[in-house]
Amino acid sequence: MKLADVRKNAFAMPLNNPAYPPGPYKFHNREFIIVTYRTDPDIVRSLVPEPLEPIGDTVNYEFIRMPDSNGFGDYTETGQVIPVRFRGADGVVQEGGYVHAMFLDDNAPIAGGREIWGFPKKLAKPKISHQSETIVCTLHFGTVLCVSATMGYKHREIDPAPILAGLAKPSFMIKIIPHVDCTPRICELVRYYCKDVTLKGAWTGPAAIELFEHALCDVARLPSRGVVSATHYLTDLTLGLGEVVYDYLKDA
Repeated sequence: MKLADVRKNAFAMPLNNPAYPPGPYKFHNREFIIVTYRTDPDIVRSLVPEPLEPIGDTVNYEFIRMPDSNGFGDYTETGQVIPVRFRGADGVVQEGGYVHAMFLDDNAPIAGGREIWGFPKKLAKPKISHQSETIVCTLHFGTVLCVSATMGYKHREIDPAPILAGLAKPSFMIKIIPHVDCTPRICELVRYYCKDVTLKGAWTGPAAIELFEHALCDVARLPSRGVVSATHYLTDLTLGLGEVVYDYLKDA
C-alpha cells in the first residue's frame, strides 16, 4: 500500500477494516429513561472539569435503548450526565450536559464513540425491560450489579416542549487519545448536538434508583440523595459530529 493510499483510506482503526463506518449516525425509535437525582455538590465540583461549571447538585442517570442505528446496530447504553454551563471564547454562555460516564454492550459504538467524539464508554451489560406496569433498568459490570432503576410505565403524558428544549442543548465531553509513549497526544473538550429530532412521545412517573460500589464501574461515586424526577421518551434523531471548544494541551 502506497503512502498516498494510507492517507486516502485512513478513516478509523483497523486501517483495512474499520470497526464502524463514517457517519451520519441516525437513530430510529431511540428510547430514553432518565432518572434525575440529587447528589453531593462537592463531589460534582470535583468531577466536572474546567472550563465547564456545574449547575446545582443534580445528575441525570440515563438508560437508552437503541434498536436501530445506522452503522452501530442494535444496542443499549447507560450513563451519567451532569448539568453544566460553558462560556465560549466569544463570551456566550451555554447550558448543557457533561457526559461523565457511559456503559454499553456493543463494540462498534464503543470504538466510534471514543475515537470520534471522546465519549467515556466502557463495555458492560445495561438492560431495559418492560415488566408489566414497570420499566426496569439494570447495569451489570461483568456479573456484578452496579445500577438498579425502576419507573412507572407511562403514568402521565407530559408536554414535549421541555424535552425538545433539553435535546437541543449541547453535550460536552473530554476526548483523550494517548501518545505511543503513554503521554497525552489529544486532550480536548468536545461539544456536540443532537439533530433532526422527532419526538414520538414523552411520559413521567414515579421512579427509584440504587447505585452500587464497584472498583471499575464508578457510578456510585455520585451517590443518590433522592430522586427529583423521571422521564421516558421515544425519538428519532441524528447524532451530530463534534467540535473542539477547548484544547487542554494547546491552551495550557
